[in-house]
Amino acid sequence: MKLSALIEILREVFDSLIANKLRSILSALGVVIGISFVILMGWALATLDLAFEKTLDIIGTDMIYVDKYDWSGGKSWKIIRQRKNITLRQAFELINRLQSAELAIPVSRKWMPNVKYKNEKFSGLITTGTTYEYALTPAGTINQGRFFSLFEDSYGMDVAVLGSKVAETMFPNDNPLGKIIKIENHNFVVIGVLDKKGVLFIDFIDNQIFIPLKSFISIYGEINRSIEIAIKSPRVEDLENVKSETIGLMREIRNLKPHQEDDFSINETEMFRSSIDNIATYIWSIGIGMTALSFIVGIIGIMNIMFVSVTERTKEIGIRKTVGAKKINILIQFIIEATLLCMIGAIVAFIICSIIIFIAAIVLQNIYPALDFVPKILPFKLFIISAVIAFIIGILAGIMPAIRAANLNPVDALRYEN
Repeated sequence: MKLSALIEILREVFDSLIANKLRSILSALGVVIGISFVILMGWALATLDLAFEKTLDIIGTDMIYVDKYDWSGGKSWKIIRQRKNITLRQAFELINRLQSAELAIPVSRKWMPNVKYKNEKFSGLITTGTTYEYALTPAGTINQGRFFSLFEDSYGMDVAVLGSKVAETMFPNDNPLGKIIKIENHNFVVIGVLDKKGVLFIDFIDNQIFIPLKSFISIYGEINRSIEIAIKSPRVEDLENVKSETIGLMREIRNLKPHQEDDFSINETEMFRSSIDNIATYIWSIGIGMTALSFIVGIIGIMNIMFVSVTERTKEIGIRKTVGAKKINILIQFIIEATLLCMIGAIVAFIICSIIIFIAAIVLQNIYPALDFVPKILPFKLFIISAVIAFIIGILAGIMPAIRAANLNPVDALRYEN
């Protein structure tokens, strides 16, 4: 096809769309809705991936956590609840016997402790007792001040390191370092504040107050309390070896027989991957169903409009064929018209979704600061995907009306009366 013929076809397509503005808008509406679902689904999945990456940064790809509880919730809660606690003695026995690990750190938590600053009481916090080595884990990065030292740890001194959200809540307009807070009516001096770490799946981490494990035990005791052990592998490649050694030692320490199941859990980043995959599957299932329905409606709508357009322009098609227009030119004209409608729908959908997502991201981050990683701007690749989908839909919607227009008999077409 000559360039001049293609330009003429494009001119006629634009003239037709402009002459029938309302019809063109209604035709593209189904495509706008369908493409919007594709874009929003892509944005949601991209946000989930970012949340997972943030989670990996906190938990650490080279870390495992021995706990009484299964963090992923994959096992029966009734069975897990009946497990015996991991005692402090068992935790330290594991730590002392581990050979392959770089670090092994005991951690114990008290949820909803009695915490005060001056005369104000704070709720929704967690007191976490651990050792000075916690500062060497991905979750222990300091933002202000310092973590407690080996000396302070060994002697159970009354010092505290605040999670970022605790510091923001207790000292919104003041420097927390050096301030004295009360934990269960015991005075603790704030010596540090951790970096902000909380994300979608483990947002509690910023609500913790870290104190030396000996101080923790002196306040809360060790009876009826289960200890978690955070274990760091020397390298990511060695994690499986560390995991295998940990399981073997824990079974021995817990006096488990060969036929008995583990009565403890090994928690790691892959557990969150399964949760992410499950959420992504739900998003895909809902999104694809709604998208497919919208596209079917859009294709049918555009096809019907194109058939109406062919009927209305029957005489015009007859005149064009009489003066030498080829079948291929008529065919291409109507396919381009349908495709252009869909492409316009894709552009409109991308603009609308960009505005919606920008506003939604700002609102979400204001309400829930842990979602600060949610992207405000749509990646350009989603526009490319939308354009490709719109192009395919345009061809599918326009092919049948285009064939009908191209196969019209010029004599019958000239005799047609609207």
